[in-house]
Amino acid sequence: MSDGGDVEPGASGGESMLITTDSFEELSEEMSSSFEGAGQKGSGAIGQIGGEVEEGEASNGAGVMTKSDSFCSVQSNPQQDAEDQLQDAEWLGQKRHVFILSTAGKPIYSLHGSEDKLASLFGVMQALVSVVQSNQDAIKSIHTAGMTFVFLVKSPLILVAVLRTNRSVQQIQMQLSDVYNQILSILTLSYMNKIYEKRKNFDLRRLLGGSERLINHLLANCGGNDQVSNNTFSFLTNSVRILPLSPSIRDSITSAIQSNCSKIKNLVFAVLIAQNKLICLIRMKKYFIHPADLRLIFNLIECSESFKAAESWTPICLPKFDPNGYLHAHVSYLADDCEACLLLLSVERDVFFTLSEAKKRITDKLRRSNCLEAINEAMASPGISLRTIGIPEIRHFIYKCKSNAQLLCSKICLPYSAPSEFHRLESLYCSIHSRVHNPSRPLKLLYEMKEREIMLAWVTSGYELYVTFEPLVDRNAVISLVNKLLKWIKKEEASLFIMNAPVF
Repeated sequence: MSDGGDVEPGASGGESMLITTDSFEELSEEMSSSFEGAGQKGSGAIGQIGGEVEEGEASNGAGVMTKSDSFCSVQSNPQQDAEDQLQDAEWLGQKRHVFILSTAGKPIYSLHGSEDKLASLFGVMQALVSVVQSNQDAIKSIHTAGMTFVFLVKSPLILVAVLRTNRSVQQIQMQLSDVYNQILSILTLSYMNKIYEKRKNFDLRRLLGGSERLINHLLANCGGNDQVSNNTFSFLTNSVRILPLSPSIRDSITSAIQSNCSKIKNLVFAVLIAQNKLICLIRMKKYFIHPADLRLIFNLIECSESFKAAESWTPICLPKFDPNGYLHAHVSYLADDCEACLLLLSVERDVFFTLSEAKKRITDKLRRSNCLEAINEAMASPGISLRTIGIPEIRHFIYKCKSNAQLLCSKICLPYSAPSEFHRLESLYCSIHSRVHNPSRPLKLLYEMKEREIMLAWVTSGYELYVTFEPLVDRNAVISLVNKLLKWIKKEEASLFIMNAPVF
């Protein structure tokens, strides 16, 4: 196999539109510092661009949706005298639990069950964190027979995951970090800190009421459930999947957005997505977007059916871009006959109608150039068939181009179509990913013969490749099959990846 360092498939050789950092290294840095002053690209960017940041509230006016419209504030339920949740067999049998509490021990969220019924458990978790901190240390994980307890302390919040899984602590902490970012996307970091500075025992559920669906959906897309989807691998590799399109079509889409948005003041990002995949992203010069922020955008769109009914105007905080302020997003689907969603994100609060007119002109231009039809055809495609491209010995693969944080996966087919078998495949990928990214002993190449498949992980300076082979493939054939796959990806890279980084 060649080293792939300079000619890796999907690498444009120019500037990337996405921030590309090692996910585990980045998590380690965040664990030792708050978002404030963390030195991320785009930190404090909203203030630099010139928009006013009003903590805890969004703009209001005709055609505008406020934060309170989107996430209705509700009072927490009173303490219930129901049976102890901790003795409930169904609750105990769940494969995964996620809890969020304040550093004062106040319950905020539980993936399963009622927070009020679990008050004693939240108290124990808070006590564990407090006792370890009193010894000038930080608790990261607890391991028992078949169970892993993982902690992510991001004051004023504590996030805890309890899993029956072979996932590494770092992988689980990355999931918890995404959940933390989801909360910041609703409240902003500065507003949340201000609340807890005034009242340490504040019940954050009063502000997060209605947003549980976002956290639930985010966790579902993190994997570890019965959902059969390649979406989970975006979380695992901290990257973004791309909707395959011919270069000419993608260029036409980009041109349509640029020509209609380039003169709009303080428009930061234009993002066109479909099926949790990126079609194109255009950005203000000198500003970039992080894959974790794009995941929040994908999550918001996928679990909000209301966006399909009408154009919407909603505030969203992108924590990696600026954790302390909102961008204001004009959200709309391109047309009734094309379910691709366009988000125009601005620091300006009062440009709903300006962006609405721009969106109409974009759609008209895309329709005239037959781009809507091309997007629909790409959305209807079943995905990459390894049998069709002449590599039936490979069952499935995941390819990440490291220079632009873009991900490519083959379609999920037999024997992994059933939820139980896909969950097993997902676990295998998590296992080899954890081993090659082990902080104390990272690997560049890993080959494992399993009972029902052969697994390969290959990490170079330019890409990461994870491949699942038929169980009887000869070791020597693996090398030629991988090279054949890489040559095919290289040949088709202009359609499979976004090869440039357009700006307004």
